[in-house]
Amino acid sequence: MSGQESYPLPEDPALADAARAIRDTGHWGWIVDDRWRIVWASDEIRMTFGGLTEMVPFPLGSHMFGPEWVRASTAWRTGPNTIEINRFLFRGAGGLALTDTPGGRDELREIVDPALRDLVDELTPTDGAMQSFTGAGFGVRRAEDVPIVAFRVRDTSGRLVGTALISKPPAGMAMLGAVTFNADLGHVARMGLVAGAGRRPAAVLFADLEASSSLSRRLSTASYFRLGRRLVRAADQSVVDAGGLVGRHVGDGVSAFFLAETVGSESRAAQSCIASVRALREALGDVAARSDLRPEEVVLRFGLHWGANLYVGLISTSGRSEINALGDQVNEAARIEPCASGGLALASKDLIERLEPDAAAALDLDPDRLTYTPLGDLSSATEKARRDAPSIAVCEI
Repeated sequence: MSGQESYPLPEDPALADAARAIRDTGHWGWIVDDRWRIVWASDEIRMTFGGLTEMVPFPLGSHMFGPEWVRASTAWRTGPNTIEINRFLFRGAGGLALTDTPGGRDELREIVDPALRDLVDELTPTDGAMQSFTGAGFGVRRAEDVPIVAFRVRDTSGRLVGTALISKPPAGMAMLGAVTFNADLGHVARMGLVAGAGRRPAAVLFADLEASSSLSRRLSTASYFRLGRRLVRAADQSVVDAGGLVGRHVGDGVSAFFLAETVGSESRAAQSCIASVRALREALGDVAARSDLRPEEVVLRFGLHWGANLYVGLISTSGRSEINALGDQVNEAARIEPCASGGLALASKDLIERLEPDAAAALDLDPDRLTYTPLGDLSSATEKARRDAPSIAVCEI
């Protein structure tokens, strides 16, 4: 079994039922048997402890607080990856482990890692159907922020067969729900795929609201905010529906990236980028109507380009998570967009020529009949475009 495969369910039927419930509900969790030997861990907890880039190995068959556990966990990106955090975890769950150790403190002291032995005398034996305590090291700043619930698992005769340890992010469920209910799970999965930054070929999209300054002066601040919110929602939805990744929002501007690896090919990436532009254009009429504006007052400029070796990754901080991409082609796309005045969508030759015949036909485009103009030769070319990217060939789509 490779290190990135899901662990099989435990052999014991009651423990297997517990593991299945944790797995099917997408929880962070792992299970120990009646002697606190690790028998299973969810993909979710393994991926989290791997920093969203890999599923870490749990030392199956080893005692949860033994030397093998400590050695394995201290190699993880997050989670109980220090001796201090393991001591914190042992203080929380050690009372249950002590109850389940036939030889009591003396036996437990021999089993656990040497760095934990001094804590054994502090433990209070405990039991019960359920116990809550706090863990540490799940990527949060304070150890006390991570709640863990230990569920005692018993078979049909009532015999204890193990313990399931289930955790969650420190935020309450109401806040987690508010953050995630509107999230598209496909987009969340795509974000996870680029948690490890790297070079990736992708189509790049920039869009910005034209005449935004005059609109912001004419509308009340509250009305302009609502307009901006509707635009952002429409833009993000068009990107998500087309299989892209939503990038940064700067002012009235949006950015997006359509990766070849997530949509299937370079041709599909270019097709998806163009499809998202068309979908967003169709949505602008509704955005204008809901904002009590005429359609010609809500106009976006679009710049589309191809990045052969963009450096794309996920940036997460205490305040937000977002996709960012670096590379010359990102800067060039940002130069194309301001030149698309009048609500045009300007696509580079590099992007259009990524389209295979079937993708072009789906878009009702014939790349062989298109003609291009160097960006610097456009009457709408900005000073920055003429300075930084005058030779990029573009066409209107």
